[in-house]
Amino acid sequence: TQSENILGYYVNVERIPNSCRNSSNRIFLKDRKILLNLSMAYYRVNISTYNKAGESPQATYIIPDFSATDLPGQIHVKHQGTNAVVTWTPEYNPKCFVVDWGTSKEDMHMKIVTTTTGNFTLGNFQPYKLYKIMVHASDLCQCESFTRHEKTFGVTHSYSVEGVPRAGPTNVTVLNITKHSALVKWTEIAPEDCSGFLQGYKVTYTDSLRKKSLGKS
Repeated sequence: TQSENILGYYVNVERIPNSCRNSSNRIFLKDRKILLNLSMAYYRVNISTYNKAGESPQATYIIPDFSATDLPGQIHVKHQGTNAVVTWTPEYNPKCFVVDWGTSKEDMHMKIVTTTTGNFTLGNFQPYKLYKIMVHASDLCQCESFTRHEKTFGVTHSYSVEGVPRAGPTNVTVLNITKHSALVKWTEIAPEDCSGFLQGYKVTYTDSLRKKSLGKS
């Protein structure tokens, strides 16, 4: 069969963002599974098969967000215009920190910080956009070492300037209507329309008989 002709698999693991050129980690496998010890940075995984004739096209997978509930450190952000001063208190003094920041997987930036002081200034923050900021610690600071040696210290989210949401909830439906109650449901506002951290929702309804408006937050 075709599977019997397969000699093995190539797995390329590339960090996103990656300021180091040609630093993807290529792994040769016979099995169809692999355990990766990664930080909470974004990673692109390319998988291909090979046989005596050559290599197949690659299948690409972006590792999704991890839960950040049990990280060892906290990150604090103070905005100064379009800049943001990021500070943290290290548990120990690694050889370097790696700072990632951006608004999405496609818009992440990376900076290697070799000073022992836990602070760094990020620039060009745009208003009303949610930024994800991650700080990783590593005892090996060469480009090819981050995939295997960095550990995430902390993750936070921040706006440089907050504004009013650009859109309201959608798909509003009223269910389970009785003489005294009704269940109102809606779809939450999309992240790109929030323009800031949402504090809650305000529901306004009217008693059609008494012509009286009522509200609930």
